[in-house]
Amino acid sequence: MKRRCTLLSLIFVLSCLASAQDMASFEKRITVKKLANGLTLLLCERPEAPVFSFFTLVDAGSAQDPKGHSGLAHMMEHMAFKGTDKIGTQDYPAEKLALDKVERAYAAYQYQLHQDGPRDSRKIAALEKEWKDAIAAADKYVVKNEFDEILERQGAEGVNAFTNEDETGYHYSMPANRLELWAYLESERFAHPVMREFYKERDVVMEERRMRVDSQPTGRLIEQFTAAAFLAHPYHVPTVGWMSDLESLSATEAANFFRTYYVPSNMVVTVVGDLKPAQALPVLEKYFARIPSHPKPPDLHTVEPPQNAQREAVLRDASQPFYVEGYHRPDYRDPDDAVYDAIIDLLSNGRTSRLYRSLVRDKKIATQAAGGYGLPGTKYPNLVYFYAVPLPGRTPQEMGVAIRAELQRLKSEDVSDDELKMMKTRAKADLIRGLGDNQGLAFQLGTYQARFGDWRELFRDVERIDRVSKADIRRVANKVFVDENRTVGTIENITPPPAAAPVQPAPKGGAE
Repeated sequence: MKRRCTLLSLIFVLSCLASAQDMASFEKRITVKKLANGLTLLLCERPEAPVFSFFTLVDAGSAQDPKGHSGLAHMMEHMAFKGTDKIGTQDYPAEKLALDKVERAYAAYQYQLHQDGPRDSRKIAALEKEWKDAIAAADKYVVKNEFDEILERQGAEGVNAFTNEDETGYHYSMPANRLELWAYLESERFAHPVMREFYKERDVVMEERRMRVDSQPTGRLIEQFTAAAFLAHPYHVPTVGWMSDLESLSATEAANFFRTYYVPSNMVVTVVGDLKPAQALPVLEKYFARIPSHPKPPDLHTVEPPQNAQREAVLRDASQPFYVEGYHRPDYRDPDDAVYDAIIDLLSNGRTSRLYRSLVRDKKIATQAAGGYGLPGTKYPNLVYFYAVPLPGRTPQEMGVAIRAELQRLKSEDVSDDELKMMKTRAKADLIRGLGDNQGLAFQLGTYQARFGDWRELFRDVERIDRVSKADIRRVANKVFVDENRTVGTIENITPPPAAAPVQPAPKGGAE
């Protein structure tokens, strides 16, 4: 009875909060404008404090990396902070000539390095030196980190960016009276980018791969797990890139990627904060409209074929055992998208979730048990997945058996009324929390505008979850959680043998 009162109280509180956070209230404060060059601007007035946050979404992630050039989308994210033909340089005309020389030297070096037949090591070394000397000459014109330092001096906070499989995003916050400066800087780096310090930044990305993937057992497993699950679709390629691809990426290829995907028709810029659209929109149009127009690049046409047998990725390592299994599901536009949200919430949202209660609390076989969807992305058909970390003495295989027992329950039994109500209440709570600050609001509005062409789908998402029924959950569970649709990944602990004791040299001379 006490639990029911708590649930009703929570629903009442959320309904009161939501009254100020519903779609109708946002429609009064949001302005959407598509510029003549194809770029979409979305402004949301939120005058709680004299600041604003923005989110620039470029609709290109690692799924758009050209074949043999994995990691290029991620490299472009790094390049966007290197300045322009006006920022980050002492003399751009001279720097441009120096950068062109770097690319010619690199092309000659790569051509010789990858030629068939016997390799001329002395010629390769000479060409490599010529390339590195050209880099050093171009570097003399660079004003290091000028773009970032301008932002820091002008009060920017949280300057950052990300690349995933589906998109690349740029974001930070600034004082409201710096709106025009921000509009200039943000549009300038997409109107006049310069691929300076490309090879130094490439080294940074390669080290990032070593730290996050190559030296991390879980990172290596998930990379192999994803590659096993996706045979045809570009989702099988890691966002950070394969090392052999990274080692040969060029600034010329990065510039080509930019010209293809960093075009206004492929971008959404969202600004949220203390601004009046009537005054702010002309400022944003002034700067962002100057980016040259270009047709929106074609979307991917490769479709992952249906999986018809279980696949496995096994990593044997002297590390913590781990278990993960994934099932193919459609993309975010599928009519059952909200049902997948409901399933993940029921199975893995917090300590009251079914997986945590079963594996961690009741059976006491795991230290963690949860799941999610959108692995590795959400724009295209992806994986809904579940994982567990076994306790000492327990095996990854036991985790798989326990997880599948919970999936079978979902397939054969209706969820309870209380579980369904709490799931829907949490969906509303998650929406409200996401709208609670400028940056979170900019993220969500920009993402939904880019994905659906209408930010209102953010609120319709909750309506769709509210319509999910017990029958829907059983139907989707029975359709998706089948053996032939499963990919399994495990880390199996292998304790290395103890090092042999060093052999002691025989004593010289006879015994005393």
